[in-house]
Amino acid sequence: MNKLEVDPDISKAKTISTDIYLDPSYFQLAKEKIFARTWQFVGDIDHVKEPGWVTPVSLLDGYISEPLVLSRDKAGDIHCLSNVCTHRGNLLVEKPCKLNDIRCKYHGRRFNLNGSFQSMPEFKEVANFPSADDDLTNLPIFQWGKWIFTSLSEGISAQPFFKEMAARVGWMPFEKFTYRPEFSRDYLINANWALYCENYLEGFHIPFVHAGLNAIIDYGNYTTELYENSVLQIGYSKDDEFAFELPSTSVDFGKKIAGYYFFVFPNMMFNFYPWGLSINYVQPIGISQTKVSFISYVWDENKLRQGAGANLHQVEMEDEDVVQNVQKGIRSRFYKHGRYSVTRETGTHHFHRLLSTFLNR
Repeated sequence: MNKLEVDPDISKAKTISTDIYLDPSYFQLAKEKIFARTWQFVGDIDHVKEPGWVTPVSLLDGYISEPLVLSRDKAGDIHCLSNVCTHRGNLLVEKPCKLNDIRCKYHGRRFNLNGSFQSMPEFKEVANFPSADDDLTNLPIFQWGKWIFTSLSEGISAQPFFKEMAARVGWMPFEKFTYRPEFSRDYLINANWALYCENYLEGFHIPFVHAGLNAIIDYGNYTTELYENSVLQIGYSKDDEFAFELPSTSVDFGKKIAGYYFFVFPNMMFNFYPWGLSINYVQPIGISQTKVSFISYVWDENKLRQGAGANLHQVEMEDEDVVQNVQKGIRSRFYKHGRYSVTRETGTHHFHRLLSTFLNR
């Protein structure tokens, strides 16, 4: 495999090699080089709302498919544990429920809700038992607001991924954000996951693809801010009615902001609107198939169906049409690289630089 090259000078750079979207070896390499070494969304605190609750999670189901379980122990602490019994590998928790402890239905091995080994029948004669290997693996957890994230690798700091978002919109009353299943859904897209992400990372296409959104957003003032492992795009409203009521403590106080669009590398999008939050969780399925989960939380019911976040489904359909056509187009023998708009595609350039950095390690 060739080393991926993206010039740090956007005015000179060519877009990343199309091998990223077409070569199965890069798709497999990304599992360990990118997704196992970053942070992933696993749920919110309502999934483990009180001591004893456990909820199974298949991390990046269909790609990594790592069986995990969220639990809240009797002390009230939240854990993200391996959902695989340390005896013979049976899955432990199959559905959300409330338990006193975690018991394997195969041979009766028990674990405390913090993952520590508790008991095992017919094992008195086993030497050097139990040991630390008999505990369930406790994965690192980062909790921001009511949302829970984990990483498959130890020692990966969450701060370079989340600190700018936390600082910028931390004034919002996240305890009032309520999950709304009727506004949440999954989309299956016939395109590589990275193509979907890079489309999200630029507002350059808004006047050409999203007529409805363009009527609300002030495209001329659309801005992009780059951070270590994240990108912030800000859409400004043409009308005060569709803008945030920002507190005086906000660095954006006095601005007509219609939406904050945070991208957290490699595959999480946090779209804040005056009515609440839509998390777009991008999950690779195949080299040219991606599942995107829209997970919606409402803060202000009165502002639903207004402004930049009024019709997320329509915007998604427009994006999917373009991204799926790009997936077809990049297979052409006549296309290898493009160039970047210096003013409008800084987010995409930054994403390509991060892809190359992680994959070249």
